[in-house]
Amino acid sequence: MTLQEIIDSSDNIVFFGGAGVSTESGIPDFRSVDGLYNMKYDYPPETILSHTFFMNNTEEFYKFYRDKLIVKGVKPNKAHIALAKLEEKGKLKAVITQNGRLRDGRGRGEAFRRSKGSKNVLELHGSTLRNYCMDCGKSYDIDYIENSKGVPKCECGGIIKPDVVLYEEMLNDDTITKSVQYISNADVLIIGGTSLNVY
Repeated sequence: MTLQEIIDSSDNIVFFGGAGVSTESGIPDFRSVDGLYNMKYDYPPETILSHTFFMNNTEEFYKFYRDKLIVKGVKPNKAHIALAKLEEKGKLKAVITQNGRLRDGRGRGEAFRRSKGSKNVLELHGSTLRNYCMDCGKSYDIDYIENSKGVPKCECGGIIKPDVVLYEEMLNDDTITKSVQYISNADVLIIGGTSLNVY
């Protein structure tokens, strides 16, 4: 049986993916030869993207973040379009993604997928589109982060943190629970664009 035959015969498909799904759109993944983890920085990207590094070296974190995790001019690729079409047909019930680094027409995020038709997107690692003050909780968009200098600060003076799950941080319980439910109930699980190496 071919993949197309499997898809044609199912009305309960779940897609589980990562950054590799978006490489065709010009967004680098993490672990391939040209990925972020094979680029040279003062610190390894795994270290920079950790909670400890964020807390202790916030300005250095934001240099990397602005340089590598905010990408402009991105367009959907065939995978994004195919997933949106499957959802539109009622076949695809959820997209579960480890990639919080997408943005609509200019770059990264949930809006990128949603604007192309995928509506039920569960972001395991959060999204660069959302940012919040660690003191008062006020929300800020990605443009605010991109256009700020040094460490972005809230009106109240608190440090703004991206709503992404860094190394050493726990995943959102609600997102995990929903993801497990969708996968458990699926007739077909398609996995793509992920090495499945993150514990």
